[in-house]
Amino acid sequence: MQHHVVLRIVCKLLIPLILLFALYVQFHGDYGPGGGFQAGVIFGAGFILYGIVFGLRSVQTVAPPPVVVMVSCAGVLLYALVGVAGPMMGGNYLDYSVLLDDPVAGQHLGIILIELGVGLTVASTMTALFYAFAERR
Repeated sequence: MQHHVVLRIVCKLLIPLILLFALYVQFHGDYGPGGGFQAGVIFGAGFILYGIVFGLRSVQTVAPPPVVVMVSCAGVLLYALVGVAGPMMGGNYLDYSVLLDDPVAGQHLGIILIELGVGLTVASTMTALFYAFAERR
């Protein structure tokens, strides 16, 4: 890939924009279309594009495989903890209104945390799958 100079330069310009768009989709998902799954797919696609253009070892220095697995576990754990917080605070499972004193603010916080957990899990799982398939030769 060293001889594809134009492709490498364009990707260096596009990948930060892709990751920024993923963050926009992540944090705008409770107001409009999008959310954790879509943002995770976009974020994971940014890492996969980086790995395809610059090589597997290069992307693994940016996101080492053990860190990717830990982020995936952290996303699932965040989702589960927000879900379990409802019954522990006197509500139902995934009942976000009990998270704060104001039910509307609690709903908003709960949705943000759930979508963040989903986004982390999807992005890291896509990256881990790319690592698994790219290492097979």
